[in-house]
Amino acid sequence: MAIVTISRMYGSGGSQVAERVADALGWDVLDNAVVDAVAQRLGVSVAEVSAHEERVPSLVERLAAAMTVSVPEMLPVTDTTLQAPEERIVAVTKAVIEEAVQAGHAVLVGRGAQCMLANRPDALHVYCYAPRAALAAYVVSERGVSQDEALHIVDTMNHQREQYVRRHWQREWRAVENYDLCVNTGTLGIDGAARLVTDLARERFE
Repeated sequence: MAIVTISRMYGSGGSQVAERVADALGWDVLDNAVVDAVAQRLGVSVAEVSAHEERVPSLVERLAAAMTVSVPEMLPVTDTTLQAPEERIVAVTKAVIEEAVQAGHAVLVGRGAQCMLANRPDALHVYCYAPRAALAAYVVSERGVSQDEALHIVDTMNHQREQYVRRHWQREWRAVENYDLCVNTGTLGIDGAARLVTDLARERFE
């Protein structure tokens, strides 16, 4: 099998890069489909999975989960999905990704795939980034928010992704040694970045 993982700063357009790469190669792309599969297996809504994926729980959430597990008589729970949901989501996400890479060539977006598949010789790991101003400009264009709000969203989301990788894989998300290729979408654009990744994937796998 051949796999391309696309890790991306929020606002870099990494998901769009992944779609273009998958289209050019004729491979499957796994992005929101992972969320759908995880939700189905856990028997929860897509919104619930989306709310917890690629983020770490807050202190309040961690305390509530700890109390639920250690002192169940204090917090009676009938639905076990209320206990440490991010841990179950990560575990099921791993299973979904592992099954997907056995099924055929694929482009995987985010969710720690670059860490999970770090030791596979058939994987190409890509990191999409851009200067903070370019990330914010992308968010303004896509979400119609103010510049200040866009900067806040960019900083918050990228901090969450950084903490997510550190918590679950003990790696530094931004560290270049995690990747085979780092592309600046602020300079190259979505199409330019996609062409670069596609060319490298073809050279390596075809």
